[in-house]
Amino acid sequence: MNICVIPARGGSKRIKSKNIKDFCGKPIIKYSIDVAIKSEIFNDVIVSTDNEDIAEVALNSGANVPSLRPKNLSDDHTGLIPVIKHAIENLHQNDSEIESVCCLLATCPLVSKDIILEVMRKYNSSNCDYCFTASEFDYPIERAFTLSKSNKMKMINPESYKMRSQDCVSAFHDAGMLYWGKKSAWLQEVQIFSDNSTFYKLPRELSIDIDNMDDWHHAELMYQFLTKSRI
Repeated sequence: MNICVIPARGGSKRIKSKNIKDFCGKPIIKYSIDVAIKSEIFNDVIVSTDNEDIAEVALNSGANVPSLRPKNLSDDHTGLIPVIKHAIENLHQNDSEIESVCCLLATCPLVSKDIILEVMRKYNSSNCDYCFTASEFDYPIERAFTLSKSNKMKMINPESYKMRSQDCVSAFHDAGMLYWGKKSAWLQEVQIFSDNSTFYKLPRELSIDIDNMDDWHHAELMYQFLTKSRI
């Protein structure tokens, strides 16, 4: 049995009502809910939220909201794993046959059925605890630098300065879209970024982490472009 859990707390600070804000004609969380339902691979699509407005949108979109998430799992410092663990435990008495859980983020309007299925296939064939979406950095991380306390440039790895671009390794980052995992891994709070995890390479143009309104507008433009290109 597979279930999908979509975490969506209220109280976002940088973008007000972020998880239900209108995105190209409908609440942004509805994109994740719609795709999860249309994939037809989940026995249940659950929204984990502490907010009644989000719960109402989720229910109207066809998702299940068993109960509101407790406040101690709804602050700025709560990670994904405790939230998914709570959602599983909240269903455990009725769903003991759950084997895998897909955590799908609420602000992923570029997610598609094909992506969910491809990540699932890699997860199923890997025997790993988790499989998640990741994108490749578009510039060698060996050349990364930061600003020092004295307001001067400081290379993070000075020994890599003379490396040729073709000698640099491919490096990836979490795309912030979805995470397939074993129920046991979520319940035991096994870290996602561990030796027993793998990832599915997501095209860079589909990897947009919406943290502020610039990200939001960028995502809208990309969604509109992709929608037109599919017609």
